[in-house]
Amino acid sequence: MQKVVNTELDALLDVLPPHIRELLHQQFDCSDLLEVVLDLGRLPEARFLRRDLMLNSREIARNDIDYVVSRVGGFTGDNRAGIERTLHRISAVRNRNGHIIGLTCRVGRAVFGSVKMIQDLIESGKKVLLLGPPGVGKTTMLREVARVLADDFKKRVIVIDTSNEIAGDGDIPHPAIGHARRMQVATPDKQHAVMIEAVENHMPEVIIIDEIGTELEAQAARTIAERGVQLVGTAHGNTLENLIMNPTLSDLVGGIQTVTLGDDEARRRHTQKSILERKAPPTFDVVVEIMDYYKVAVHPSVIDAVDATLHRQPIRAELRWMDENGEVRREEMSSTSRLGNNQKSIVTEAKELEERPLRFYLFGVNRFRLGQIAMEKKRNLKIIVDIKQADLFVTTRSYYRRKPQKIRDAEILNIPIYVLKSNNTVQMRQCLDSVYPVASESRYIYHLQHQLDRHHDLNSSEENVQPGSTSGKRK
Repeated sequence: MQKVVNTELDALLDVLPPHIRELLHQQFDCSDLLEVVLDLGRLPEARFLRRDLMLNSREIARNDIDYVVSRVGGFTGDNRAGIERTLHRISAVRNRNGHIIGLTCRVGRAVFGSVKMIQDLIESGKKVLLLGPPGVGKTTMLREVARVLADDFKKRVIVIDTSNEIAGDGDIPHPAIGHARRMQVATPDKQHAVMIEAVENHMPEVIIIDEIGTELEAQAARTIAERGVQLVGTAHGNTLENLIMNPTLSDLVGGIQTVTLGDDEARRRHTQKSILERKAPPTFDVVVEIMDYYKVAVHPSVIDAVDATLHRQPIRAELRWMDENGEVRREEMSSTSRLGNNQKSIVTEAKELEERPLRFYLFGVNRFRLGQIAMEKKRNLKIIVDIKQADLFVTTRSYYRRKPQKIRDAEILNIPIYVLKSNNTVQMRQCLDSVYPVASESRYIYHLQHQLDRHHDLNSSEENVQPGSTSGKRK
């Protein structure tokens, strides 16, 4: 279905120590090699398409690490290096003194044909965002998008290549991007500035961006989109729902804000008074969730998909895959089955939580008093001291308004926060009644709703919080 160019594999093998190179050449599936892991004091490991192999060789010594480092390009600020005129990537692991003690040597391949599933989207001039877990082919697809737009559609394409992963190491870009131009980035924290520079200095019709990961890069992407330039990029996140819940990158799909409705409007909508709404038009028109090399889920309208997600309505998406003949097949995804699959996994998680006590992290809240109330109400909870293990962060309004470091840590870790109006038994009882509904089904609903409601504004008034709800004081 796809044409894979493997002619550069020897270039990567040549930088490896001879005893490792010989063992790899002996493998029957050497052409399927994905990466080689070299860690000081451990046996070398080779990872293939369908298996992992601990090479029967001696442990990696310091001179083996130095051998590889001396044969590749310089390591940049993100601890990545390459081999000139190839797509291979070598990533370093350093100790506390900055010395390299491990290497991941990843095979880069030029793959032709992967863009076929989304070619109609990029032809239309729409701004397309690619999502997916590591290793499913986001960068590979992005590379071919650049080539198709530059060579087949004769557009002025500029690739923002932060880690030289799209167009390879060295000053001359790899042929896999066709006639697209490549702008390298000195350090990862300069990516947003180079994105703006590309638009201001080189008049592109298309900008290609890999790994949008910071708020500044998200803002730069919006600036580029507002100037009428077509954007095709990738971002951290497996699904559209992940992106919506990411406070750093949610602006790419319009951002989220909490809106407080009037009593009449809330009754008319049959919702709580505090609801989530999209804040602005999205930067990208289309979101493509890459499931694997041959299957994607397309959200043709980001506006509709985000609004439906926030309002808990069915989501319209299209499943696309390539059959054994290389033809693209399409099928409208059933909103009920899609939502059902999401809910099934969340409900399973909720049932697992039922089997163990909820873990509370208290900040400015009387530990003994809450423990006594929990015993009286026969609530199964555990008060912990490690914030990373917490299911719920409980604090008071006075502490939350000052935003000390612990509260900021909880927000970064996406831990739901419950804010007590004051540190008294009445508020603690309301907290436990809200977190532990009487009916077990209610608890499942709480965990379902919590996936969206954890980002509600915690400054909502106390009267907007109803026992068992997830609005207002729970984030």
